[in-house]
Amino acid sequence: MSSRLRVRPRADLAVCVAMATAAILPGPAQALPAKAAPQFEQRVIFRASQDPGYACFRIPSIVQTTRGTLLAFAEGRVRTCGDAGDIDIVLKRSTDGGRTWGPLQVVSEGAGDTHGNPAPIVDRTTGRILLPQTHNPASADGTSCAVPCARRPHLQYSDDDGSTWTRPRDLSAQIKPPHWNSWYATGPVHGIQLTRGSHPGRLVFSVNTETWNGSRVTANHAALISSDDGGNTWRRRATDSWLIATDGTFRQKPSEVTLTEHTDGTILVSGREQDGTDLGHRAQTFSRDGGDSFATRFRSLPDLYTPQVQGATLQLGNRILLSCPGDPDRRRTMMIRSSYDGGATWESVDRGTVVTQDWSGYSDMVHIGGGVVGLMYEGGTVDARDEIRFARFNEEWLTPRRGPDPTTADNAPSAQRASVLGGASPTVGVFGGALAFDGNDDAVRLPFRTQLPLGTQNFTASLWFRYTSRTGEQPLLWMGGIGGSQPQIWLRGEPASNRVRALMTVRSGATVVRSASVSTTAAHNDGRWHHLALRRGGGRLTLFIDGSPISTADVAGSVSRNSPFGVHIGQRMDSRAFFTGAIDEVRLWNRALTDAELTRVRQTNTGPSSNTVVWLPMSQVTAGG
Repeated sequence: MSSRLRVRPRADLAVCVAMATAAILPGPAQALPAKAAPQFEQRVIFRASQDPGYACFRIPSIVQTTRGTLLAFAEGRVRTCGDAGDIDIVLKRSTDGGRTWGPLQVVSEGAGDTHGNPAPIVDRTTGRILLPQTHNPASADGTSCAVPCARRPHLQYSDDDGSTWTRPRDLSAQIKPPHWNSWYATGPVHGIQLTRGSHPGRLVFSVNTETWNGSRVTANHAALISSDDGGNTWRRRATDSWLIATDGTFRQKPSEVTLTEHTDGTILVSGREQDGTDLGHRAQTFSRDGGDSFATRFRSLPDLYTPQVQGATLQLGNRILLSCPGDPDRRRTMMIRSSYDGGATWESVDRGTVVTQDWSGYSDMVHIGGGVVGLMYEGGTVDARDEIRFARFNEEWLTPRRGPDPTTADNAPSAQRASVLGGASPTVGVFGGALAFDGNDDAVRLPFRTQLPLGTQNFTASLWFRYTSRTGEQPLLWMGGIGGSQPQIWLRGEPASNRVRALMTVRSGATVVRSASVSTTAAHNDGRWHHLALRRGGGRLTLFIDGSPISTADVAGSVSRNSPFGVHIGQRMDSRAFFTGAIDEVRLWNRALTDAELTRVRQTNTGPSSNTVVWLPMSQVTAGG
């Protein structure tokens, strides 16, 4: 039996009220259809305490059969929650749209080895359910597969609505070329059957792989695998490969790819980006020929905030949904974000719909019927691997599409206007106007452009602030990522520690992470305007407060690499802290200003025009439109 977590307001009650209201209206109003009420409910479907014999469950994937049955797959990890232990592929079935679930079935038993990465596909012509998957010998400690990892693709299928399954057969001869001789992974997320274009009926799923040269991994690959004969034979088709340098660095490693077919037959190909030097943790491309080739190489999406984690996409009406955590640092805050232009751009986290603020990880989505979507995801109050949940929701439950945000000018060359969020409002500044922030949801966010990431360059950041807060974290300027290992620069007040602090985190090479921090000896929370500047140059990282310098040694490396990237005023990147007070004249140069130049900026607001990356006077807010 499944256990219920939470149920949102009942749709049937709201619909009855709407119908009753419509019944008393005169004339044409009676013919108007009642708008569906928001629906959301969720249940736990896999948990170690309710499914004995397993230490934990991970890697959810889900499809709906031609008979309307939901098939929810997962990895049942027998002894530990490690990725390379004794792992079975398990299944639960629901015949009532995910409201209740049957008992656990073992579909592919590891028997001491690892059977995982389920990537189910439904052939809607025959009703057959195909289950690509990956096998490897378990490691000694069960935590990770030794490199090179001997992983091989396999396939099972069911012709009786998922009740019974064939034995796995090895697909290596068809879809694993000799040079893909290390890591190999199917999905893990549902595959698709094409309905349009030149290959209707084609079955498609994704893989990501590595090449080993005998001493090290030399390349990453992401590819589409397809069948035009109902799954009897398979071919490797569109492929994107990224070389790995001798120092271990590489631009991208697109993996765990999810597929969605547009109404014109184009396939959106969206994946996790793992440890590449390109900015962002998600990357995507398109295929316009049924998966035979990619239209472009994968490109990263630096301002689509998410940790390094698998996600899923699904078409719903005029939008494409993306399920993945919204915290750019750690796996928590499962969200549904939408794209209204076929995946070209995505909603920011402040526009997405929060499913839970718990820890959360991998996910998959499925159409249920009647405009309802099913979301299967890893979640937990303590750890994202605590359990696997299933949520049902409709489009009306999702956050409505929001119009353009108010903006404020960025006077840097070629800069777009910055978004003003939450209602930050004009106030009197040091030089003209400034913006006041309420500490709740007010912020200014800059749209991403290639000039903003500073890399290994010297820089100078400058702003004015005033506040009176005695507690809390008071973020002033945030650039880059977040967390202990992501490149970043930030300035913030820390009144409880009686200081204003700046931090810079850099990455150098494949793995080296360094940080440098410098702080004042007072919080400067007296309600008066104070000038703050941070300069990298001459081998030093120097913080200036009202013209007085406090310095520490620079640390070599890039302040913008690998991580999601954003520039925020008055807000932490992960939205877990907001500034209460006012900020004025936020400026950034991609060089180290001299002491004399900084003095002119502070005293007269006349800084050098060259090398200007950001210049926010913060003096005016224009309504969105």
